[in-house]
Amino acid sequence: MKVCVFGAGAIGGHLAMRLAKGGAEVSVVARGAQLAAIRARGLTVRAYDGEHHARIAAAEDPAELGPQDAVVVTTKAPALPQVARAIGPLLGPETAVVFAMNGIPWWYADGAGGVLEGRSMPELDPGGVLREAVGIARTVGGVVYSSCTVVEPGVVSVEGKGSRLILGEPDGRVTPRAEALAGVLRAGGLSEVPVTTEIRKEIWAKLMGNISYGPLCILTRRNLRETYADPVVSAAAERMIREAQAIAAGLGITLDEDPVGKLSGVGRSAHKPSILQDLELGRQMEVEAIMLAPLRLARMAGVETPTLDLVVALAKSVAEGAGLYVPGG
Repeated sequence: MKVCVFGAGAIGGHLAMRLAKGGAEVSVVARGAQLAAIRARGLTVRAYDGEHHARIAAAEDPAELGPQDAVVVTTKAPALPQVARAIGPLLGPETAVVFAMNGIPWWYADGAGGVLEGRSMPELDPGGVLREAVGIARTVGGVVYSSCTVVEPGVVSVEGKGSRLILGEPDGRVTPRAEALAGVLRAGGLSEVPVTTEIRKEIWAKLMGNISYGPLCILTRRNLRETYADPVVSAAAERMIREAQAIAAGLGITLDEDPVGKLSGVGRSAHKPSILQDLELGRQMEVEAIMLAPLRLARMAGVETPTLDLVVALAKSVAEGAGLYVPGG
């Protein structure tokens, strides 16, 4: 199985290593110091099950890699227009494209039914470039849980005892292509790789955390433990989670676990959400996918979200002021 990981940063590097260990013919699209290091020394991943090293093909131009059986896109949402412009040489007639990223994906409304029947979310795919370049037929949804860091070019450190990638087709089918990719990742030692019939439920299960603590940490410029130390802020976070849960319910999604209880330990963590890390490092921020798209869905579903509306508006203003989010950009 030929698999290309588009975006070989922390998450992408970890998944590329798991695919290689699982027996796939792996390549990565990377750039800068990460590309140079992988070409010169290979890819190293330090994880819960030891240190792993592999020599894999790496290129900045996808045309050097050719058509693949599957492409796993792990870039952040603001980079997707660039992905759309470059991905063509990786795509054959049957190539599956997994979008493993945070927030509401560009394809979310396709086939969702209910209040989203006949609706679209063009803000997530400006100009329809992903729809034209990839198309919904090739698309597989992905929700990834893996705390990873690029500690030096070509070296990825994985925190914690496990990592999970949930795969699911937008139309809810369990397909051979999703099962095949999951099988390779499992063989490569990834802790959990379920294939679900309810990928939108899994998107919301992860989004509960991102949409609550991400905007608050942007405003405080502090980690989770420091942000949640103030009981007023902690109470606001709980209201935000409840409002996000109400949006999901308005879209016909009932989560398996109570999200407030599930996230009860967040306030003890010294972790900085990735969207805050992007702010600190001057990288484009995932404002649209993580914060604004859920509120657009709330309006479509007729759900009121007063706390989210205020906190997201303030966080968006911070991102715009830093030049790291441009509406429609």
